[in-house]
Amino acid sequence: MLYRHRSHRAELSTEPIASLGLARPVISTRHNEACMKVEVVRSSRRRKTVELKPIPDGVRISIPSNATKADEERYVKTLLRRYEKRKQTVGIDLAERAQRLANEYRLQMPDAIKWVENQNSRWGSCTPSTRTVRISSSVAKFPNWVIDYVIIHELTHLEIHGHGNDFWEVVERYPRSERARGFLIAKGLEDESNNDDTCDDTDPADADLADPN
Repeated sequence: MLYRHRSHRAELSTEPIASLGLARPVISTRHNEACMKVEVVRSSRRRKTVELKPIPDGVRISIPSNATKADEERYVKTLLRRYEKRKQTVGIDLAERAQRLANEYRLQMPDAIKWVENQNSRWGSCTPSTRTVRISSSVAKFPNWVIDYVIIHELTHLEIHGHGNDFWEVVERYPRSERARGFLIAKGLEDESNNDDTCDDTDPADADLADPN
């Protein structure tokens, strides 16, 4: 898997919370740093779950009516981050791309490859026991040759679990592997020592969604 460090912080405008405990939903409106309308709906019908839905001029975020101000800020920040990441992946077919790269560089195909939005410290991960590859949706904003490198890196883990010479010999079949690693290292997104860069048999999809920053 590929590890990274995150320093992005979303800036959200703040508004007073309307009185709680009302039967009708309480609606407040704000705008994020990109000037997108963010409508926050507090509903007494919603107990624990939160939800984001696109609306014509922005997004609507539904939260429990008894959520604190701190809870609201956390919900909005997390859901907006996930929404922006999801938009970045539109139009990128991971399965098709992985198949092309596997054929071209003589790699194994996973049983499943998918975008995930909650890998806060990794660009990609591989679970060999289930033959599943997960790619952070944050990768989608990078050049195509970097996306290809991340996919190739994780496909190689289906066959080779560590980062020995045999692993890098396979990865370096990709002509731009060194350049792609340099791109990630320059941004502080890949650990140069690779001490933490290993495939695993745990599913990051169950990881905490909280922003470590």
